[in-house]
Amino acid sequence: MQLTNFTDYGLRALILLGSLPDGELTSISHVSDTFAVSRNHMVKIINKLGQLGYVKTVRGKNGGICLAMPASEIIVGQVVRDLEPLQVVNCAPEFCHITPACRLKSYLAKAKDAFLAELDQCTITDLLADNQELLILLTRPA
Repeated sequence: MQLTNFTDYGLRALILLGSLPDGELTSISHVSDTFAVSRNHMVKIINKLGQLGYVKTVRGKNGGICLAMPASEIIVGQVVRDLEPLQVVNCAPEFCHITPACRLKSYLAKAKDAFLAELDQCTITDLLADNQELLILLTRPA
């Protein structure tokens, strides 16, 4: 299963925000520069993460972005569910004439559920804990 770039960069943004000291803000430009992705694309990602309650934005001269909840409460599987379409294949009868008798879709559904169940075991904190190498990489420009 391959995640969309939107979800991939959304997870990366949450990891970066989770690495910040409590109360520290950063900018969308910093996040987009860190991962060498266009600022315009990152604005859309951060906006969506904000709508979902993962990211808080602070306006004004000293504004910026940060996590809206503790990193330990951000479950990677739920983020993927919130950002990904998660349709592995199109089984609509008008698209695939074997759908009524096809057993593949049930196996694909089980595989998707197993994939998400594994990601449900992981939080943003788990990705950052005891990971000095990652913290160093997050502070280096792309």
